[in-house]
Amino acid sequence: MKGYLYSIILFLLLLSCAQKEEKVHMLQVGVSKAVINPPMGAFIAGDKQNRRFTGILDSLYVKAAVFYDGKESFALVTVDCIGLLYQDLLKIREKVRKMDLGIPFTPENIVISSTHTHSGPDVVGLWGENYTQSGVDPEYIDFLVKTTAEQIQVAASNLEKASAKYGVTEYGHDWVANICEEEIDRSMTVLQFLNDKGQNILSLSNFACHPTYLDAVYNEVSADYVAGFYKEMEKQLGGEHLFLQGAIGGWIQPMDKGIPYEQVLERGKGLAHAAIYALKEGKDLQSASLTFRSKKLALPVENEAWRQLAAGGIIQRAISNVVETEVVWFSVGEANFATHPGETAPIYALQTKALMQVGPQFVLGLGQDALGYIVKPEYFEDQTLPHAPYLTRMSLGKSTANHLLQTLEELSEVKK
Repeated sequence: MKGYLYSIILFLLLLSCAQKEEKVHMLQVGVSKAVINPPMGAFIAGDKQNRRFTGILDSLYVKAAVFYDGKESFALVTVDCIGLLYQDLLKIREKVRKMDLGIPFTPENIVISSTHTHSGPDVVGLWGENYTQSGVDPEYIDFLVKTTAEQIQVAASNLEKASAKYGVTEYGHDWVANICEEEIDRSMTVLQFLNDKGQNILSLSNFACHPTYLDAVYNEVSADYVAGFYKEMEKQLGGEHLFLQGAIGGWIQPMDKGIPYEQVLERGKGLAHAAIYALKEGKDLQSASLTFRSKKLALPVENEAWRQLAAGGIIQRAISNVVETEVVWFSVGEANFATHPGETAPIYALQTKALMQVGPQFVLGLGQDALGYIVKPEYFEDQTLPHAPYLTRMSLGKSTANHLLQTLEELSEVKK
């Protein structure tokens, strides 16, 4: 009898422990989004200076996803803009710090990735009326910071239990090229989160190509081909979808620029079909636990132009011999993510992925920052390489990539 009671007690204890463990690793996901269209007359980022918006082709969005496994939490945000700077991320964190998200949450666990549309507002400062005037509208930045923080709070209030699956394919052979005639990462990696009814809550799709179809062609607001991607994903899967721009530096561009707007949307639609097909052939994520690692770093500023732009107030940021930025390494189960603080050459995306364990791999270009191009050192040594004068002129310097890869390697080893 005593043995029987002991067995019952042991069983109940084991069951209790299992339930606690399940609670700790029960992934919850919440999403929210808001329109962030700039006012008409605002400066357009990309191409020539002194271009202003005259209308709207399709809306720009800030989209926030909050992840919580009962132990760790973080927010992943995408913004339809050319590249949000690190100082604005810090402002968003301060807003969130004053908010109640309803779960244990540290604002340092916010990741922001910009889609890099060239048909969005100037949030950097380089595309004002001329070289002596910033194109940034401070009121718009305040609006963007406030709206982003609010969407993180709303996403946290929308948390629901989620399972996940992922798919990986290649895409864009017929319309995406590295015009520097080098490596290219054609992977389309997608991670989908489903509720207990099997309905889509959220998908995260990682693909590398400049959204520049409409650059200098239209003066209207647009997310470019990403808009077509959003619309088709929503139509086919429901729920919400975040487009995570990949490594587009050195120089990943559409080959068929000049096509009509409707065909631009079709490009995005085709990309959505690739993501959906990859999911149909995909696999279930085996783990639901979250990890998050980040590190601040001071990148050397070898390019005097960056210091001059800061000194002149064109880029309203502290830039001296170094500039402070941040790199993040995080995971959802076996799905690994890493941020690059600018437009990195594809070789650095491939090297970053080589640091990752088996599972879906995501490299977030323009993640946490927008520090121009991050290209191979030889572009600084040989200006006859394709587009080298432009790419190096828009770069911090020759050593940026090495500092980035060293930091990512440190973070990957911490994770292991």
